[in-house]
Amino acid sequence: MIPLADPVFGSAEVEAVTDVLESGMVADGPEVRAFERAFAEHCGVTHAVATSNGTTALHTALTALGIGAGDRVVTTPLSFVASANAIRLAGARPVFADIDPDTYTLDPDATRDAVRDTDADAILAVHLYGLPADMASLSDIAATEDVVLIEDAAQAHGATYNGESVGTVGDAAAFSFYPTKNMTTGEGGMVLTEDETVADRAASFINHGRTGDDSYAHERVGHNFRMTSLAAAIGRVQLDRLPKWVRNRRANADTLTDGLRTVDGITTPREPDGRTHAYHQYTIRTSKRDRLRAALAERGVDTGIYYPTPIHELAAYQDFDSTAPVAETAAEHVLSLPVHPNLTDAELDRIVNATRHAAAEIEV
Repeated sequence: MIPLADPVFGSAEVEAVTDVLESGMVADGPEVRAFERAFAEHCGVTHAVATSNGTTALHTALTALGIGAGDRVVTTPLSFVASANAIRLAGARPVFADIDPDTYTLDPDATRDAVRDTDADAILAVHLYGLPADMASLSDIAATEDVVLIEDAAQAHGATYNGESVGTVGDAAAFSFYPTKNMTTGEGGMVLTEDETVADRAASFINHGRTGDDSYAHERVGHNFRMTSLAAAIGRVQLDRLPKWVRNRRANADTLTDGLRTVDGITTPREPDGRTHAYHQYTIRTSKRDRLRAALAERGVDTGIYYPTPIHELAAYQDFDSTAPVAETAAEHVLSLPVHPNLTDAELDRIVNATRHAAAEIEV
């Protein structure tokens, strides 16, 4: 079976973790500060605050921006549930706006309407599958409507918008380093911002509300959302490899698109001008998704569905009266194929041929 994801850990990660273990400083410490500086520099932003995972990074970014009880945050219904859960954990309420049918990211017109209809306080834009959302339009909406703009870049390490790294356009951004992401720390997250005050609030919030060097000075209520030095050590090694991995993902995506774009009944991913896709997922679309998935499994190709149920239709959100017809249709049709950087030319050929033959067999 060709796997959908294939995380890479080598001798460099082992050596970095061993160094931390031998230092005895395995929790928060200098290794985490070094990873924060490196990730900030990589993305071209001033401040980075490392967290325990992507969900806590989102929660922290929202809280550091002052989003809380009574606030409303417009976001997409087609994402992992953590995007909306973080809003609720911060005390605010998600408002779901529909998506663009070609990019699967927030539709600007739907977002503007949702902000105005609910008097929202923030927009949380998800760069789904590794493709940046329409940040120019969303930034204009945020400025015009006087709301904050947060980027959920959990799937978009290495993606750019008009030549700039994702995570640098909004008021703050959150990344995830889960094992299947474009780079990993095992578990981990990162908050990015240009605002020193926001960065200071974030650093305090993840550290029990501490401020300054006094371990027992707590000026606000906070959590223990800190990243460990073990995770940071892995992250520093992985960050060095990220550019090559993203180049490989993009090359693999080009091969898949070249082989599949002419297949009737299958829509391949789009990359609008000014946006560089990082291809966390290579997601096609077909009305016979479940049959195609089964046929690919028989041919030894692993696939994924991201996501089979829009967030507003989940049981945990049954008290939300929302409709999003574009997202709801997409959830029935999307299918992700392997695109990870370790694929060989032979495996890419197998994926293309298996998909073409399976599509012909079931007449997608």
